[in-house]
Amino acid sequence: MTTSTALLLADLTGVAVFAASGASAAVAKRLDLFGVAFVGFVAALGGGIFRDLVIDEVPPLAFADWRYVATAAVTALAVFWLHPQLARLRTTVLVLDAAGLALFTVTGTLKALDARVPAVGACLIGMLTAIGGGLARDLLTAEIPVVLRREIYAVVALVGSVAVALLYVADHTGPLPLTAAAVLVFGLRLIALRRRWSVPVAPLRPPRTGGVEPRTDRDW
Repeated sequence: MTTSTALLLADLTGVAVFAASGASAAVAKRLDLFGVAFVGFVAALGGGIFRDLVIDEVPPLAFADWRYVATAAVTALAVFWLHPQLARLRTTVLVLDAAGLALFTVTGTLKALDARVPAVGACLIGMLTAIGGGLARDLLTAEIPVVLRREIYAVVALVGSVAVALLYVADHTGPLPLTAAAVLVFGLRLIALRRRWSVPVAPLRPPRTGGVEPRTDRDW
């Protein structure tokens, strides 16, 4: 199997798992058939469209290759019809999202490197490719995006992007090393969820009142 074929398969697999993640989240929000398909489509292809536009690959593969649209649509519709058989949708969404994060981190970084983007820029593109679909999914389903919460999400994608860049520099871009990088991202994300790892947030301090009791509604 050539690297280009492996990259295409990884890309389509990422599209499928993010479409399933988006569709599962839409089903949990009780969206209709079109809503489920639309959220699945945006979650699956949003990050890839951003990647292709940044590396000047026009039109983006999501529009130029029918297999991307077909994969996203079929997966989203399958989730819509089979959702009664999917137990614990919340867990399903999280696992599928972790898988999509891993696959899009690898493919996004590698495509940026192949387009002669410097390593630092390629890592950022890989991270943004990976988190773009989940960001769009959460916004469309009225959730605070995972990337903006305390959870370890974008950091995991950035670690995976750096790993791919290092493998690329060392000329190890075969299916096995890239699969190992994807497994690293997937495993780190699941461990972070399991152990509730989080990024620090700024502590909130109560406003100073200068020794005067703050007014309440009863004072008016």
